[in-house]
Amino acid sequence: MTDPAAAVEPGVDIHEHAGIGDPNAHHHSPEQIRKEMRVYLAVFAGLAVLTAVTVGAFFALKTFPVRIAIMVALVIASIKGFLVAAFFMHLLSEKKVIYGVLILTVIFFIFLMLLPVSHHANPFGS
Repeated sequence: MTDPAAAVEPGVDIHEHAGIGDPNAHHHSPEQIRKEMRVYLAVFAGLAVLTAVTVGAFFALKTFPVRIAIMVALVIASIKGFLVAAFFMHLLSEKKVIYGVLILTVIFFIFLMLLPVSHHANPFGS
């Protein structure tokens, strides 16, 4: 029996020769890798800046009411969470089902965050 790789010209992928295409072939080019590295480094820099903003907000908001400080911290954390989910977890390039699940999760999160507020504002609560 002959080796199928031997029948293929040098430098040609055996899968390409067999008609099997690699759907992720464009992800392996050096240009694409450099582009993705720039994106990851920019996101890393953004996360570092937002971490510094979180520390600065801690010191700047000491005189503000606790509710405002918590809201500012949650906004900063949400932005950082978006950056991680969107770029490091590749959710920006996912299908609509992922977006639906993500939106549903955000709705439930908001609902759960509002539960203590509504309980505290309820005059008939125990």
